Amino acid sequence: MAAITGLPSGEFPAEGGTAFYKYAHPDDLEALDAQRRRDLQNGETYDVRFRHIRPDDQRTVWLRVAGVIERDAQGHAVRTLAIVEDTSQAHLKEDQRQQLMAELDHRVKNVLAAVQALAQQTAKRTTSLDAFLATFSGRLKAMASANELLTAARWRGAAIDHLATAELGAIAPGQTSWNGPELFLTPRAANALSLALHELATNAVKYGALSTDTGRVDVRWKSAPEGGFELTWSESGGPTVSAPIREGFGTTLLAQVTGRELNGHAKVDFRPGGVQAKIRAGAAAVAERPDIVPEAPAARVTETVDVTRTRPSLKGARVLIVEDAVLLALELETALSEAGATVIGPAYELEEALALLDRPIDAAVLDANLNGRSVTPVAEALAARKVPFVFATGYGETGGAPGGFDAPVIRKPYDVTQVAAAVAELLAAN
Repeated sequence: MAAITGLPSGEFPAEGGTAFYKYAHPDDLEALDAQRRRDLQNGETYDVRFRHIRPDDQRTVWLRVAGVIERDAQGHAVRTLAIVEDTSQAHLKEDQRQQLMAELDHRVKNVLAAVQALAQQTAKRTTSLDAFLATFSGRLKAMASANELLTAARWRGAAIDHLATAELGAIAPGQTSWNGPELFLTPRAANALSLALHELATNAVKYGALSTDTGRVDVRWKSAPEGGFELTWSESGGPTVSAPIREGFGTTLLAQVTGRELNGHAKVDFRPGGVQAKIRAGAAAVAERPDIVPEAPAARVTETVDVTRTRPSLKGARVLIVEDAVLLALELETALSEAGATVIGPAYELEEALALLDRPIDAAVLDANLNGRSVTPVAEALAARKVPFVFATGYGETGGAPGGFDAPVIRKPYDVTQVAAAVAELLAAN
């Protein structure tokens, strides 16, 4: 008791039960007194928590005082027997949890606001629904790639090399290269550069160097003497380039958003021999090396199914959907049904999915995690029956499918047409 409270050991006057009051934090005194009076009047036990200022070193600690009240024949309180517990660590952890929840709430709102703005800007500059879905989906994936890298590093920063790998690693093998010193970007800068690289890559695939087998894209970056970095995107070997007649959101993003978000500037030159872009970032865009650095980007490189705009045919196929996000499950059900499939489910929980396994199933779409539970039992049962399945998951594993299964992987966020195409490929192969 003395060690916990800083009070002298031995007996001291109870002062009518208020002996602790002189050491209680002023902000807690009123509530402490009110609860004490209620307990003494009616209760047989009591449990109070308050901040206590130790008289020996003036440190503030959280105390929990809990005990029983002994009463005489008339019901008057005459004595208490109690324990005193130092709960400072528990309150510290709770404070930290509240701070983390507030930070998470802030980040989620920022992400939602960014997605909303991205959707609105994309919609204003596209002329058809298909064009909007293709463009918006690609930009959303770029944001997801950066977010995944940041999460792996506990939101301390993302390496330029990893951002480039995530964007360029899965397109035009042998036609792209990137190199530069190890530099880590702040979350804001990482998202900006990821979107910029995505816009440049998309344009290169559609109209530039990566639209032909002979073209090349070379990305180089270097540290700037005054801090920050300079990145150069160079295309060569592709078709003759001319400046676009109409300025789309991608051009606006590169010219205005990227530079501002990186505390620098960005410029794109449409040279006849190939597009060249220079992105200059200020010192504020660079972060210190995180304590934990992911070995490899997990978003684009491990994704095994490409986006396709061709509507696949699943006529007559019986496809099981296992997905705990209701809106996404409904979207998947619509897409697979429109492709001609008979949908089984959707199953939102593990038990629901297991209960559906006695039905005839030709293929399945599985989320890796169902409300905190692994989908592995379902995958094992399907594999035993030789029923092919595809993983559609938000988990960014760095190699292969979850659980080591031999199955295609599609990373969230995805285009539902992509999932339908993956299922069609599975059925064709079987």
